Order: sequence, then structure tokens, then C-alpha cells
Amino acid sequence: MWSLIPIFALLLISGTAFAYIIGAVSVVSFVAMGYAPYLSILPQRVFSQLDVFAYMSLPLFILTAELMSRTGVTRALIDFAMAIVGRLRGGLGHVNILTSLFFAGISGSAVADSAALSRAFVPEMVARGYPPAYAGAITVASSMIGPIVPPSIIMIIYGGLVETSVAALFVAGVLPGLLLTFALLGYNAYAARRAGHPGGQNTEIPAFWPSLRAAAPALLLPAVIIGSLVFGLATPTEGAAIAVLMALLMGLYYRELTLAVLTEAMEASAKLTGMIFIIFCAISVLGYLSGLAGWPTLLGAWVEQLGLTGTGYLLFLVVLFLISGMFMDTPVALTLLVPLMVPVALAQGISSVHLGVVLCFNLCIGLVTPPLGKGLVVVSAITGIGYWKLARAVLPFIVVQIVVLLLLVIQPEISLFLPRLVGLSVN
Repeated sequence: MWSLIPIFALLLISGTAFAYIIGAVSVVSFVAMGYAPYLSILPQRVFSQLDVFAYMSLPLFILTAELMSRTGVTRALIDFAMAIVGRLRGGLGHVNILTSLFFAGISGSAVADSAALSRAFVPEMVARGYPPAYAGAITVASSMIGPIVPPSIIMIIYGGLVETSVAALFVAGVLPGLLLTFALLGYNAYAARRAGHPGGQNTEIPAFWPSLRAAAPALLLPAVIIGSLVFGLATPTEGAAIAVLMALLMGLYYRELTLAVLTEAMEASAKLTGMIFIIFCAISVLGYLSGLAGWPTLLGAWVEQLGLTGTGYLLFLVVLFLISGMFMDTPVALTLLVPLMVPVALAQGISSVHLGVVLCFNLCIGLVTPPLGKGLVVVSAITGIGYWKLARAVLPFIVVQIVVLLLLVIQPEISLFLPRLVGLSVN
């Protein structure tokens, strides 16, 4: 059995797709541990793990994000953010962060956010006198808002894994997302004054009301999704279908929806959905094996021996998920670790909704953290800024994000206040 560990490491280094590695090693482990007879019901187990109603909304939310990112919404959101904060010192940095917040209500993905906004912002910020590394760093750091503010793809995945309310998770992400936004705005204001970044009263900005009218359809999307879920007008899947319809109407509104754009969006959505679900299949095999071997029970006993309870256990998870997020895609880390680590937390009485916000926030920090942060890789590749130069520039933003994360751990009410306010279960 232990001989499989170096085989796993070699396959990982070779660049083999993670889903194939997990699936293959798990199947071989069944044989090595004497569980081969259980392989006969493996297809049924895999299907049962995927047969989750909340997962039906994933392809539709992904399609919404793909449509919106291709139909002119980015420019409208940038103009609106510029109209709000463009005249402040470091104004374009503030605009970058606010646009990420607005874009988060559309994409639900940090990588999509960083890819779309790095093309729009980094060249413009550099042309106006910002250091290239800082322009790239603030873009990748603010992209982390994407998976926290609803609709969030990784919160849907977490909700399916833990069988908790996706609507409650969406609402719970609003205040943490706003808190992160204001924390990043605060650091950008400090950095702008310290480094003398451009901006001020003489900056040319778009007119407020025309920019608001142009951005209004995109700004309404998250409100419609959350409202339909909170007031019981739609399930997550129905809410996702409404989001797709709104995205199509907005494409017509911005006059950039064509047959070619629609085809590209559907192809990209199919590829990403397929990638996520093949990961689900592989992780479900490992989850089946862990159940047979009693790993969750052993883990619970080990945690009990260490005396890790409540906030102490949450801080342990923070360290574990932060490290995992540096080396794995967020859906992979989530589906791999949640079935093992979360039951122990729930047995201690920790709210599944609060835990979901903390863990999703946690993994997203890994996307912007060296040595292998995926967001850093995307922005570096698009902008041509050296990876390690970008990694050094993003470190102060990571400190800000970790401070916000610790605040969420210590103060659960930041996550739970809004769901309780609207009558959603937070157990």
C-alpha cells in the first residue's frame, strides 16, 4: 500500500491529469488493501455521489459567466466603477477592486475574473504610471472576491458535498465578500499614498448616470439570483436557468451576442463542466475507499486526542486548506478534503454554512499564493509580468486576505447574520 505514494508523486510530477491520478491510485488501492470485491458496485457509488440536485445548477452558472464575459459587460462595469472612485488617489486601483466585486456577481470564478480583468486593467494602469508588478498584483488579489460573492461555483460544490443549503451559502458570502473588498480598498489607498500612485481631481472619468444605466443589467443579475432563492421563488437550478436567460438578454442589450459568441460560450462551458465532473467521479472513488477503511473515524479520534475543538479545529483547517490551495485547483481540493475533514467539524457543532464560507475563502487565497497559485500563473501569462516578481508584489495583499479570513473564523456572525436575517437555516 505504501508503495503507491511514490507512484502517486511521480504521476503528479509527470503532469498527468489529477482526476486520472486519483482515480487510478484509488482503484489500485482497493486491490492492495483487500477491498477488490467492492469494486463491483463502484459505478453505482460514483453515480450516487454525482446524483445531487444542487450540481444541476453548475453547468448553467458556468454558461452564464461565459456569456457575460464575452458580451461587453466588463467595459460597462469598469466605467461604472470609474465613475464612483476614479478621482481618488490610486483611483484606477480602486476601480480594479470594485470591478472585481461587480464582476464577481457574474463569473463566480477567481480565475475567470483575473483572466478577464488583467487584459483590461494591467495595460491601462501601466500606461497611467502604476508599476507593472503592482498592477498585476492588485488584479490577481481582487479576483479572489469572485468565488465569495454569489453566485459562487465552489459554494455550489461545497453545498452538494455537505448537503447544506446553497441559498444560505450564497447569502452568507455577501458580507465576507464586502469585507474583503473594503479591506483591499483600504490597503490600496495606503499603498497609493505611500508610493505616490496617480489619481486625483483632474482625472477624467465617465458620467455617473450613463455609466450606471449601462452597468445596471449586469448589477441586477446577482440580486435576481439571490432574491429568487431567498424568497423561495426558485431552486438553485431554476435560479441558474434564470441567470442564463438574463445573460442572453444582456448580450442583446449590449449588442454583442452573436451565434459565434454563443457557440464559444457553450463549448467553453461544456469543457469546464466536464472537467469538474470527472474530478467528482475520481474523488468519489477515493471517498468510497476512505469509508471502507474507516479514515474519517480515525481522523476524528486523532483530532480528539489533540484536543482540537471549535475555533482551534477551524484554525487547523485554515492551515491545511491554505497549503492545499497553493498546490491544487480549488474544486479538486474541495472535493478531496471536505468529505474527510468537515464531518469532524459538524460533529463539534460548527455551522456548515459558516464552515463553507471559511473553507471556500481559504482555498481562494491559495489561488493567489506562491509557489503554484493558479491566479498568479494566469495573470503572469496574460500580462508578461515575471511570475516571481508578481508573487512578491502580491504578498501584502495576501496578508490582508489572511487577516480577513481570521476575522471570519473568530466572528461567525459575519457569515451567519444575513442568512439568519432572511430566515435561512445555518446548521
